[in-house]
Amino acid sequence: MTHVIAGPFSTYQLAVLGADVIKIEPPDNPDMVRFDGGDMEQAAQGMGSVFLTQNANKKSVAVDIRSERGRDIILQLLKEADVLVENYRPGALEKLGLGYNAVKEICPDIVYCSLSGYGQDGPMGGLTSYDNVIQAISGLMASTGSDESGVMKVGPPVLDYGTGIQASFAIAAALYQRTFTGEGQRIDIAMQDAAIMLSSTNVTYLESAGKTSPLTGNQSGSNAGYGCFKTRAGALMLGAYTGEQMYNAWRVLGDTEHGEKLRTLKSFEMAAHQKADRARMEKILLTADADEWEQRFNDAKVPAARVRNIDETMTHDQLNHRNVLHRISVGESEVSLPVAAFKYHSNGPSIRSAPPRHGEHTLEILGQAGFSAEVLQQLIADGVIAGQT
Repeated sequence: MTHVIAGPFSTYQLAVLGADVIKIEPPDNPDMVRFDGGDMEQAAQGMGSVFLTQNANKKSVAVDIRSERGRDIILQLLKEADVLVENYRPGALEKLGLGYNAVKEICPDIVYCSLSGYGQDGPMGGLTSYDNVIQAISGLMASTGSDESGVMKVGPPVLDYGTGIQASFAIAAALYQRTFTGEGQRIDIAMQDAAIMLSSTNVTYLESAGKTSPLTGNQSGSNAGYGCFKTRAGALMLGAYTGEQMYNAWRVLGDTEHGEKLRTLKSFEMAAHQKADRARMEKILLTADADEWEQRFNDAKVPAARVRNIDETMTHDQLNHRNVLHRISVGESEVSLPVAAFKYHSNGPSIRSAPPRHGEHTLEILGQAGFSAEVLQQLIADGVIAGQT
């Protein structure tokens, strides 16, 4: 019972591992991201790219949970369920008779997971939110950017996906826990909490240093070799962090003697060399293209990459080798969808079916749950459900 990104992504990650996921949507108000994405034709049909991203391998059932009969349908489906995942405004499902306590009476061992902006309690617990707002309130946005640019939102909705990952992990752990205890679990996931977890180094920096970490833009830390540089063609992100990596970097740059001076230094000790070293590196790196430097540094065991646009990354040999993307048919179009950030030796994550159209499986699922054809037609006529024949 989720919509937008964070909640659907959590169940998507379970779905690519084989879970049977039934997506519940209102008959008159489908998941709003169905109508959002780069292809306007697909979006107009309720299959926008933002929806496609995290809804493969699911079945869609359209039920009006605001009605008493709709609530009863959900409770009937829950009798066979292991998990309920929802991201309605905190307290909304309780008012409809679908809160944790009500569901637990039907399914005593249910794993009931709620996702929200700020959690189910606290002074802001009842508020709704989105990724960009949580980036602002959590400190993530204020730690991104530089003095010149000012604070800057991270481009993709990383907190939505970060929260979804936290939720899928918590659900899987709760199901495993249940195999020992026989008991279900009430899980409360907050986007703000997830943002703090994703900003852990900044949190501990503040706690240990008594001040916030500075805005560094594309540079980081006290090491000159850990940052972004202009080259003759393209930008290069260099990851020379350790003393050994700095030594190897300076070998590539043609000054092994200077690299030897840095070889045994710890990260904080390199601060004294940072300004002068960076200035020298900037000049040298302008003498060749980013692609050439990328190859030379990686050959010398120094992490480095030319800064690429997503369209370049999508065709990169390494990404294709990893099978992170699966190509599927959506209507008359084909799209590549990200699946999971890990591989199994066997029976790993995969896409078995395309994202569903709104209410595509209503009649199928409810028929399997024991509702007769006559009852289903009456429910459609009364606006309680919506389905495709």
